[in-house]
Amino acid sequence: MQEKMKVKKGWLVVQVGLEEEDGGVQRFVIPISYLYHPLFKGLLDKAHEAYGYQTNGPLRLPCSVDDFLHLRWRIERESSGGGHHHHHHNHHQKHHFHGALSFHSC
Repeated sequence: MQEKMKVKKGWLVVQVGLEEEDGGVQRFVIPISYLYHPLFKGLLDKAHEAYGYQTNGPLRLPCSVDDFLHLRWRIERESSGGGHHHHHHNHHQKHHFHGALSFHSC
């Protein structure tokens, strides 16, 4: 039995992770504005290819948790103009990524 999450207006639950990963699948709550970001749109295209449009529950994203955290960090960095302000409940973001964005697991 799955427990339903209450999500604030303007936010969206996504399910991230690959079955073969150690951590398995994790849920994240992201602002809906991510849906309009070019980096995130690429991931949405991959989700459509992998899972189609029909979904029961959270939006599934076909990439590893580490790759998703990197993507989220990139989007936050761009939207904040390079500053670091955190308004997410998940604080184990990895800030050691400095190279080009590449989704090895997607």
